[in-house]
Amino acid sequence: MSLPRVLADLPVSQTVLDLLGGLVELVPWDAAPGRVDAVYTYGHPPVGAELMDRFPDLKVISNFGVGVDHIDVRAAAERRIPVGNTPGILDGATADLAFALLLAAGRRVVEGDRYARGPAFTHYDPSFMLGREVHGSTIGIFGMGRIGRQVAKRANGFGMKVLYHNRNRSDEAEIVLGARYAPKDELLATADHIVLTLPLTPDTRGFIGAAELALMKPTATLVNVARGAVVDKDALADALAARRLFAAALDVTDPEPLPRDHPLLTLDNVVITPHLGSATEETRRRMAELSVQNLFAGLSGKPLMFSVT
Repeated sequence: MSLPRVLADLPVSQTVLDLLGGLVELVPWDAAPGRVDAVYTYGHPPVGAELMDRFPDLKVISNFGVGVDHIDVRAAAERRIPVGNTPGILDGATADLAFALLLAAGRRVVEGDRYARGPAFTHYDPSFMLGREVHGSTIGIFGMGRIGRQVAKRANGFGMKVLYHNRNRSDEAEIVLGARYAPKDELLATADHIVLTLPLTPDTRGFIGAAELALMKPTATLVNVARGAVVDKDALADALAARRLFAAALDVTDPEPLPRDHPLLTLDNVVITPHLGSATEETRRRMAELSVQNLFAGLSGKPLMFSVT
């Protein structure tokens, strides 16, 4: 009996290969139409209705990660194809990186590292390269889901005042974490550090653009660990270049990676990391395990561990 055929954006990690254990046949993404039993998305390739119709035998789409904005979930539901993801296991790691980026941007860590390594650093100057304080400042979090609440917990440890904006009020955020709900414009105008953890949807695409950046304090920092398209990159580059914003730190961009000649790459007041939000050995191992469990459950016609609706 032939092995299930799984379309995947190869290469996948050795951990995923070990978990699959030779129990499936991995098919490259550009495979010709034919029998394919499942789709496994590792690096966020687009999965639309056209691809689903090209492989009408699909039993499941399993995603390595939480965000599924690259998958047409509605089209999958119409074809009764379950879509699996890996929520709840990368929240802490992503919040850790969000805070690392917040600190790096506010305290000019990357800029300072470059300077300290270069020939210009010949003596210590107490008045040079001053940053913005994090402890005791006000943080504004857009998207108070699992990751947003983890960011708020870390902000509490720094004695920060926590504001948040979300589609729905969060009792946990307000009662347990001491966060205060704020309208979008108030949060933008008030926060010293703004962190984006909201999902990419039609409503949040371009959520931070020129108008929103103009409302922010010129001393504020912007941190994006959500999706690149949540921020208008060109408007952000303009604001940073004109020093209308103190700094930004981006773990995600649109596109990813940015064109090598994009102005953001030339600015010293922006930190950019290559989508490292969940990039710890422990978290990526758990993501691999859960995504493979979803894959095998779907191939067997069983409910997925986590299914996107």
